[in-house]
Formats: sequence, structure tokens, C-alpha cells
Amino acid sequence: MSKKLIILTTILILVLSLAGVLFFRPEPVNYLTNQKGGEIILPQPRYYSQTSIEEAILKRRSIREYKDKPLNLQEISQLLWAAQGITDPKTGKRTAPSAGALYPLKVYVMGQIEDLAIGMYQYNPNNHSLIKVGDKDLKKELVRAVYGQIWIGEAPVNIVFTGNYEIIAQKYGKEKASRYTHMEVGHAAQNVYLQAESLNLGTVVVGGFEVEKVKEILGLPAEEEPLYIMPVGKI
Repeated sequence: MSKKLIILTTILILVLSLAGVLFFRPEPVNYLTNQKGGEIILPQPRYYSQTSIEEAILKRRSIREYKDKPLNLQEISQLLWAAQGITDPKTGKRTAPSAGALYPLKVYVMGQIEDLAIGMYQYNPNNHSLIKVGDKDLKKELVRAVYGQIWIGEAPVNIVFTGNYEIIAQKYGKEKASRYTHMEVGHAAQNVYLQAESLNLGTVVVGGFEVEKVKEILGLPAEEEPLYIMPVGKI
């Protein structure tokens, strides 16, 4: 190849590269849109913090009073990832252990979240995203279903765990299905507790409620049982 041809080829490559930079720039990340079905892509969770696991365990408490301030999407991202986030994309393993890696839990979030419309959202661990499944503010209705535990209504955000026993029963039988599911929701809720501590947030697990009323309020399908409600807020 002649020297002149090499120079012309180099110039052509540079021109094409410059054209790519100018005219084919990637779209900026927008966490509130997802072209694949309208899901809300959450910010990526962080995997390191200045709070050690030992410190989080030491300081963990059940908190029932919160500031009247909304949570932001980064905080929601971190809490939901701690609850049921994917930790190994190749295997689909999550942050909480599950019998047979069957994962019978679903996680919902609702309340005052910055840049997010009021409503009920289901967490999708596979995409680390939110899917809107309801448009109403359900706090007042939930307070009546939890025997007047007012912190459900006062918290800016509520996280709801549900479980499908049939998913576990298919492998381990009905006798063990509820027990294994309850173990799992305990693991997931403790993760939320510890993550909240590292974010300087407060939370508490609420398990005392009228099951059928909560199912009706949230519009849950017949196979889903509400297991825990966790109000969360700044302290």
C-alpha cells in the first residue's frame, strides 16, 4: 500500500469517527423512562458504604416516627435491591436466600417518591425497575386494615411484601410452602432494616393486619398473600 493511500485511509477513518461522535451520540440515561414496555428504570444500587455491616446490626431499631419528606429514587433503588435485588446475573441469585432459589416473594412500593407519580409500583428484580400497577394513594385505607397503626399513614413510603405459596409447594409440598416463604420474607425484611440504617432511614415491620382487607385494598391476585408492610422514612 502506498504512503499516499495510507494517509487517505487514515483521514477517512478520522472523518467517520468524528461523524459518529457528532451525529450518533448515545441517548442520556433517563431513569423515568424505559422504551421496553414503559418500566421505570431505577438508578444502579451502590455496593459499598461507610456503614459497616457490624455497625448496621448494632444500630438497627424499629422506628415508627418519620420526617415529612419524600424519599428519592436512589434511596428507593437501594432499599428494593436490598430486599430482592439480583446479585448474580448469570444465575439470577438474589440478596435474600430462598428455598430452592424459587423466589416466591413480590415487592411493592408506594408513597411520596421524588420525580415519581403517586401510585403503587411493583419491583422487577430482573430489570431493577418499577412497574406501575395502581394510581391511588392507599395510605388511609391501609391504616384501617392494620388496626390503626398510624405510622403506616405517616411514613412517606410503604414497602409491601407478598408471597405465593404455590411456587414453593410445587417442589416442597404444601406443608412446607408457607414456612419456607415466611423464612424468606424474614431474610428480605432484615436486609431492608440494615439498608435503611446505612441510609439514615427508619423502618419497622408490620405483620398485624387483616389479610383479606389488605389484599382487597392492594388489588392482589388470589394466589398472593400479603406478608409484611414496612413503612420507611427519613429520621
